[in-house]
Amino acid sequence: MKVFDAHCHLQDPRILSKVPQLIAKAQEVGVAAFAVNGVSENDWPLVNQLSQSYPSSIIPCFGLHPWFVQERTPNWFDTLKHMLDSTPSAAVGEIGLDKGSKGKQIDFTDQIQVFEQQLQLAKDLKRPASVHCVRAFGDLLAIMQRMGPFPTGVILHSYLGSAEMVPEFAKLGAYFSFSGFLMSVQQNKAKKMLKMVPSERILLETDAPDALPKSMSTSDSLFPVEGDSSSNSNAAETDASTLNHPENILIVLTYVASLLEMTKEEVAELSYQNAIRLFSYRDH
Repeated sequence: MKVFDAHCHLQDPRILSKVPQLIAKAQEVGVAAFAVNGVSENDWPLVNQLSQSYPSSIIPCFGLHPWFVQERTPNWFDTLKHMLDSTPSAAVGEIGLDKGSKGKQIDFTDQIQVFEQQLQLAKDLKRPASVHCVRAFGDLLAIMQRMGPFPTGVILHSYLGSAEMVPEFAKLGAYFSFSGFLMSVQQNKAKKMLKMVPSERILLETDAPDALPKSMSTSDSLFPVEGDSSSNSNAAETDASTLNHPENILIVLTYVASLLEMTKEEVAELSYQNAIRLFSYRDH
């Protein structure tokens, strides 16, 4: 059984020093590939380094996350274009829109401008884009309807939007990626949403080191990771037991399969083939 982690952040300072160990453990349980998403100009080189160290298993993604929009340099877009041009295997991400508690602190007009630039770049380069969306699904849908469709795919990562919006996004080229955050949603709502997603559009992810599967936080079946507090002043404040990593995608897989009333093997194969197809632009 092979699984594809369609969205994670192995370059995150909280787990960066543990990457060899985390990848080895994940591969032991069948996690064959990882789409590693950058979030700002500062970590794009790290993502690139990881993809060079693990060329057969890491798909690099470069993008400016909405939380870091205010920190962009005047040359950020040229730098991004250069990173993508010089890395044919790279996708665009993580990009997006956020009206949540963190996003509210960042001018939404700025967020939209930066997001649209990157979304258009992904379309022009014929590469998929991995999108973060918090409390802004109406805005996102309107932008995608105006700019789309997106034949090379847009990944709605950690999708928690409504079931009703799924067909609208899907017809524009969206894929729906599910993480441990799904386990915090009321089960009937999660099941209804999952059942609306076309089978060829389902992806699985961890969003590691975040999105630790909520209902499993104290379970022995959860695979914890020891945090690395030496490389980040903020990491010392992070409880290592709350850090997620790719091996835990098996918990997401089990939960999604149960809601879809399918076997784990069926969902693993389906989502794996979807991800391979989505990221196959590098083989063209």
